[in-house]
Amino acid sequence: MSGRSVSGLWAVVLAAGESKRMNSPKLLLPFDGKTIIETVIDNIRGSVIRNIMVVLGYSFQETRLLISDPEVKTCYNSAYREGMLSSVKCGINSLPVDFEAVIVIQGDQPMIPSLVINELVFAWQKSQKGIIIPVFMGKRGHPILIDNKYKTDIGKLNADEGLHALPAKFGDDLLEIEINTSVILRDIDTREDYLKEIT
Repeated sequence: MSGRSVSGLWAVVLAAGESKRMNSPKLLLPFDGKTIIETVIDNIRGSVIRNIMVVLGYSFQETRLLISDPEVKTCYNSAYREGMLSSVKCGINSLPVDFEAVIVIQGDQPMIPSLVINELVFAWQKSQKGIIIPVFMGKRGHPILIDNKYKTDIGKLNADEGLHALPAKFGDDLLEIEINTSVILRDIDTREDYLKEIT
């Protein structure tokens, strides 16, 4: 095991989207006895990660009211209409400058369990790689773990490229880890997606 410490790890939760395909703020929908955003935060809390930054945008006030844990930080992405990458940049730019690495977690994936988050963290500690991506049956999923050294490179990415351009550019520093669940490939975009996950 390397000297990489979980104390310098942050989870950045992307919760700023407009939920256009859902036609209602999807992160406020019920899920497992709570709301989607509360479940995502609880899953992170159940992992080894203790630092959480939630990126807010659309439905800012309603979503913020659901974050009851005072230790969970939030930032507001005024450019949320520009897409997911703008929220990634907002979240990372709001972290302490000395953070070691960040796990970017989509706010519409309450199915991602603490165990998957931990597997990414342990792979990062053991491998010394700077980008860790979960894979299920050959397909890359979420969340993704990125070392601090790529902060500047993320800032230079444009919306057309998206965050997936990062592992494409730095493949030598990428580690894919096999995960035994398809939840890393699923998110909740539509009413149909939502109904599949709660039934």
